[in-house]
Amino acid sequence: MGGVSNASLSPLPSADRPDVTARLRDALLGAAFTADGLLELLGAPAYAALARGETVPALRATRGDTPLEMLVRLFLLQQPVPHARVEGVLPVAECLESGWLTRVGGDELAATVDVRPYGGLDGEDWFIVSDLGCAVGGAGGIGRRDEGVVLGVGGASTTLAGLTVRTPVASALDLGTGSGIQVLHAARHATRVTATDVNPRALHIAALTLALSGAPAADLREGSLFEPLRDDEKYDLIVSNPPFVISPGARLTYRDGGMGGDDLCRSLVQQTGARLNRGGFAQFLANWQHVEGEDWQERLRSWVPRGCDAWIVQREVQDVTQYAELWLRDAGDHRGDVAEYEARYDAWLDEFEARKVKAVGFGWITLRKSGAAVPSITVEEWPHPVEQPLGDTVRAHFERLDYLRARDDAALLEERFRLAAEVVQEQVGLPGAEDPEHVVLRQNRGMRRATKVDTVGAGFAGVCDGSLTAGRILDAIAQLVGEDPVLLRDRTPAQIRLLVEQGFLEPAG
Repeated sequence: MGGVSNASLSPLPSADRPDVTARLRDALLGAAFTADGLLELLGAPAYAALARGETVPALRATRGDTPLEMLVRLFLLQQPVPHARVEGVLPVAECLESGWLTRVGGDELAATVDVRPYGGLDGEDWFIVSDLGCAVGGAGGIGRRDEGVVLGVGGASTTLAGLTVRTPVASALDLGTGSGIQVLHAARHATRVTATDVNPRALHIAALTLALSGAPAADLREGSLFEPLRDDEKYDLIVSNPPFVISPGARLTYRDGGMGGDDLCRSLVQQTGARLNRGGFAQFLANWQHVEGEDWQERLRSWVPRGCDAWIVQREVQDVTQYAELWLRDAGDHRGDVAEYEARYDAWLDEFEARKVKAVGFGWITLRKSGAAVPSITVEEWPHPVEQPLGDTVRAHFERLDYLRARDDAALLEERFRLAAEVVQEQVGLPGAEDPEHVVLRQNRGMRRATKVDTVGAGFAGVCDGSLTAGRILDAIAQLVGEDPVLLRDRTPAQIRLLVEQGFLEPAG
């Protein structure tokens, strides 16, 4: 991946004026230009429309004269504002001198970058800086197609932030940082944060995001993914929302990695093992190919580096036509010349046909450097709703793997378990039937899983309150149903393991 052309993009504010940035931050906060303030001003429908890249409801809601309405029009909706309205709300002279504002028309001011209020997981008031036209709606709201354009907050950014394990660590690394969203989050629980990006404009904007959010400066390095790192550098946490789009050419740096097929995601995952400290996590968003005659799950298993456990979740699958249309629309190609659009669409389908790709999967990849001789690799499809943030759920998943790996079946039966909070039991069968066809256990938190269990599994889970060992419970069930207790002890540990692994049962104490 080479350098990035930013020739046609507008000049950025200075990243070397912390005094001006601090004054601008105070002014924005003083006018309630925050995530909560926006929601209160715009109302839920207009606020949600912004996330879809639709600005008309917000324009209608900001026709008044309050400082907050003016700031929304200036920094989020890219509307010129009369100089007199800005004076007294912002430090205008300093913002003009340092490049946050520019003069337009007769006596109007315009923002040189988009600034979007963003609420942290613990209620922090942060600001995400991005190129003009890119603050709202992430990829769906992109207002320009310059190669090096830097986007603001999108659904992918917030998904990754919610997935990330948030335990205190010494060092964190964000690969392909873009506007710096993941760095903001990491700075809350990592002593040292490093971020890389092939696009120097992204690094400049990330520095502005951190400064305007009142966050500590990070070690920002130019280069593709791991390239800017020394050979001996390792981290406790690595995150990346990489340019994962599987496209026939590298047109847009923020999304097109410039490698063939899903090679960028594969190489990123494979190289990560050598960069993680023992016990460290790496968490990525990724796309992967579904190739004719190949098991997609085995394809992903082959990516996992030695010494790492992995949990890979496929959240969505699109056929190649849906996938091509999604990203052609993302770049705004559907609004241009029809013949050019059709030619680009054709090129995408040619690329997929040549690679025998029938569909593309979207999802999450989490690695943990366990050093285990026999790693645990879970690859699953889970398209159902989940409850974000999921960081604690991800951490608990790997803790349960360690627990199970350390216990054979005999040891497992000596353990005591407790039914996890907010697990409910559903009985499925025909109305009026004497017995259910099957029993389903369902979680109402985290991954919100549902799993079928037999009558023994349901009975076992129902009495797990931490007071009796698993073996004692099975002996009682055997006596109740008239089954040989030895045979029941032999065949049930696999079901107990699954219920523990998926978080329905928790070790008591």
